[in-house]
Amino acid sequence: MGLLRFLFSKTFLRQIALTIPVSIGIIYGTLYLLKISTHHNEFINVPNLNRLGLEEVSKVLKEASLRYEVIDSAHYNPNYSPFSVIEQTPVAGSQVKEDRKIYLTVNPSNYRKVTLPNVIQITQRSAVATLKAVGLEVGQITYRDNIGKDMVLQLRLNNKPIVPGTMVPKMTSIDLVLGNGIRTP
Repeated sequence: MGLLRFLFSKTFLRQIALTIPVSIGIIYGTLYLLKISTHHNEFINVPNLNRLGLEEVSKVLKEASLRYEVIDSAHYNPNYSPFSVIEQTPVAGSQVKEDRKIYLTVNPSNYRKVTLPNVIQITQRSAVATLKAVGLEVGQITYRDNIGKDMVLQLRLNNKPIVPGTMVPKMTSIDLVLGNGIRTP
């Protein structure tokens, strides 16, 4: 009976009457402060940075109160100028909060370099497949008297012989000198 009598006493009811408004005030005050500090419903549209150079990107994002970070520049695209933006995350038109970091993929200045594989003394078919596998192109094909028909005798770059193991830019066109199957006396 002591508990029931305490629950209906004036002291307990007065404490409840004070606690409820104070609790509601604390909750509403906290929500109001969160709304102010998180800039609730205040968004910035992400600008389109596609094809812009890094200097222009810096200026545009500074005006928009945004930051950026270059995360990748591995794949050269000849359709874009060097050090221009290829991709961005979040995409243009997205709504973000102030001071948000925009992640950029930038076009490098040129293709990365690859090692010219050793395709000397193998067939044209195998040599072409090997060159394409490392990202090189096959250019002009010329023939020279040699008993090995369609056998690679020499690699050339810009009309000059080039040795396997040389570092060349990816997508470089390599000319092949092949045997024509004619035995020389």
